[in-house]
Amino acid sequence: MKKNYRLLSVMTGAAILAGAATGCGSTGINNTTAPDAMTEESAVSQDTWDAATEDYAMAAKALETQGAVMASESCADYTYSNDYIRCYPYEKELNTESYEKPKENGFYLSKAQPLSTFAADVDTASYANIRRMIENGYSADEIVPEAVRPEEFINYFSYDLAAPGEGEKFGVTTQVSGCPWNKDHRLMFVGVKAQDPYEDVIPKSNLVFLIDVSGSMDDKNKLYLLQDAFKDLVENLPGEGTVSIVTYASKEEVVLDGEDMRNKNAVKKAISSLCAEGSTAGERGMEMAYEIAASHFIDGGNNRIIMATDGDLNVGISDPDELEKFIEKKKESGIYLSVLGFGDGNYKDDRLERLADCGNGNYSYIDSRLEAHKVLVDEMTSTLVTVAKDVKFQVEFNPARVNAYRLVGYENRNLDAVDFNDDTKDGGEMGAGHSVVVLYEIIPAGAESAINLKYQTSSDTDASDEFATVKIRYKEPDAKESALETYVVDSSCACEKAGDNLAFAELAAEFAMLLSKSDYAGNLTYSDILVGYRQISHTDEYRDEFYNLVRMVEKRD
Repeated sequence: MKKNYRLLSVMTGAAILAGAATGCGSTGINNTTAPDAMTEESAVSQDTWDAATEDYAMAAKALETQGAVMASESCADYTYSNDYIRCYPYEKELNTESYEKPKENGFYLSKAQPLSTFAADVDTASYANIRRMIENGYSADEIVPEAVRPEEFINYFSYDLAAPGEGEKFGVTTQVSGCPWNKDHRLMFVGVKAQDPYEDVIPKSNLVFLIDVSGSMDDKNKLYLLQDAFKDLVENLPGEGTVSIVTYASKEEVVLDGEDMRNKNAVKKAISSLCAEGSTAGERGMEMAYEIAASHFIDGGNNRIIMATDGDLNVGISDPDELEKFIEKKKESGIYLSVLGFGDGNYKDDRLERLADCGNGNYSYIDSRLEAHKVLVDEMTSTLVTVAKDVKFQVEFNPARVNAYRLVGYENRNLDAVDFNDDTKDGGEMGAGHSVVVLYEIIPAGAESAINLKYQTSSDTDASDEFATVKIRYKEPDAKESALETYVVDSSCACEKAGDNLAFAELAAEFAMLLSKSDYAGNLTYSDILVGYRQISHTDEYRDEFYNLVRMVEKRD
């Protein structure tokens, strides 16, 4: 079908003002006229369209500033930019966002493959990004299934988890109860909470903000939101150390080099001075950020680069595999990389997730000031301070109690069983006080849906009351050899009615399963999630927001 892309004309009796200021500079505009229509043949890409209408967009903004009135032309299918009077019908068709996710985890027989092994994941970007889509009017069918990572839906929220005991790095909370989407199955909840040795202060820190200021970042939900986010972080930094700022676009620039963290006004002023223009060359910007971080390295301190971008690395070394090799090599120096994603339309989730995974850091998507405050201030120690690196989980199931199991999510974190004891194999990172929640759908031994093997019996297994054993292997931040902690999930963890931890985690999983069109969702509906939520006793503002998102999707379904 032929698509028409049209800008609304601007109705005003006055001439368009010359010299109207736009973006970071000033442009003279005189008698600019909006293109009437641009067909699919002539507007083959967003870039082509933007280039063809740039003058008009700037003129329109100037008129808007002077109180001009837009035409009364109907625009029900149009989406307005916050900065310009731009109007793209069918904007979702122009979308160049990119996502990737392996095939969904299936069931494994406990007898044949008793070990489930994967790296820890504390990212939350997928949930925040999907929230942005829903709030922007997307229906369930318009959400790309690959953008939905169930583990990040589950781990976006806080849970009441046991703290580590004396001499332990982790506290572990477990529960086994019914599975709402398959009555013949059960769910096993495993919640792991990391040690938090810091109270109201972070260790001496060497922070480098690596900020994308290319032209694609010139939007309210990109650079302007980014500036608010970083200024909020700086205002609330409680410790000592340095802050540096490196920007990249057509060229790289060191805006701040080792500024004392306590000089908050100077750092915030530097952040406010940033403006977006030019193309994107992210690889050299990263090189420069690592060089700056190395020059201010703090032995025993918190050395971290925080990269903020829409992920559209389209100049220089932009191949994800090459960037991955570069960052993996650099992380051995003890400098970690965290990634903050911003914006929409050209968002590159697949690239940003890989960068954070390779850099021993976490990955968050920032869609609002509230989300920025949550990630960078409320969860500051867990976001910025690593207490355990190369964290790997291995769950061994007892076939006498569990016939088969399926890990919900973590598809891009799966490891071979032999990787668990191999300290050269990378795992995930956990910050101070951070938690990781894991859900397994299990088929109990003896269930109607259990798969029975002809040549094997349970006589060679321990028919005790244990469902599984959870093993956690990790390294201290400055260590090369790993340590091991082990926990048992037994019948004392089983109950008929799920507690609040499991009850909410299963709702988050259900939402992700429906949005990602999971093969295992059964007859689940969005109404089921809403009913389940109303039966939970513990809620908070983030859980209430989750409920409202489900309601919005249900109405559009």
